[in-house]
Amino acid sequence: MPAHATAANQFAATGDRLYQRLAHILVEQLSSGRYAIGDRLPAERELSVEYNVSRPAVREALIALEVQGFVEVRIGSGAFVKRLPGDSEDRPEFAITAFELTEARMVFEGEAAALAAIHVSDAELVELKALVDRIGEENLLPDVTEDADREFHRAIAKATRNAAIQMTIEEFWRVRTTSPECALLHDKARRANVRPVVAEHQAILEALSDHNPGAARAAMRAHLSAVMDHLLFATEERAIEEARRTIASTRARYRAAVNM
Repeated sequence: MPAHATAANQFAATGDRLYQRLAHILVEQLSSGRYAIGDRLPAERELSVEYNVSRPAVREALIALEVQGFVEVRIGSGAFVKRLPGDSEDRPEFAITAFELTEARMVFEGEAAALAAIHVSDAELVELKALVDRIGEENLLPDVTEDADREFHRAIAKATRNAAIQMTIEEFWRVRTTSPECALLHDKARRANVRPVVAEHQAILEALSDHNPGAARAAMRAHLSAVMDHLLFATEERAIEEARRTIASTRARYRAAVNM
């Protein structure tokens, strides 16, 4: 039986999350000799179909392997084997991923926004409005920054009047920068020029200003759902755009050569 078939049969036999199971399978394939250093792994879509997992799960698995140096993910080209497992102890380790973190934020920050809509003061609304303006200003800078975005979410947590919620959201932002998998994917998004969307933050602010808990919850969840989408597709969109520019340039050179 092929190594990948055996791994697939064992796919549902552990208590790990889907991306962790897939990461273990890929490492087993590296150990079995299915891939050599320099080989390209199957594309994300192929892995998603072969193992019946979502694209985010595939992306998380590849990032977990990239963090530990097993593969190198090249924008527009795929994941290439960088090193092989050295022994039975050389197996992937896992921290919190960007998708897990954003999923948790959707749960907690959605409810935090609903609670903040009840308790937020006029002074806090003024502060939030200034932060939305700052997000727009920071988006014009050449380097992506998240300072105003972070302060916006922290200000909403403070407006809940609940110290436990404030601590939880503070921890989310700490993990965002300290978890290797999480930090790597957000760095890829920044390099793809993904920036905080002003309109999404404005929608949250308007719901808070109306003291409408339901609307605040929905606006926050919509915002964080969009963040999830950006993390998944930003690098792909950048690669597609780069490919389009390359093709356009090649066609222009060809036309110029023909007309000489």
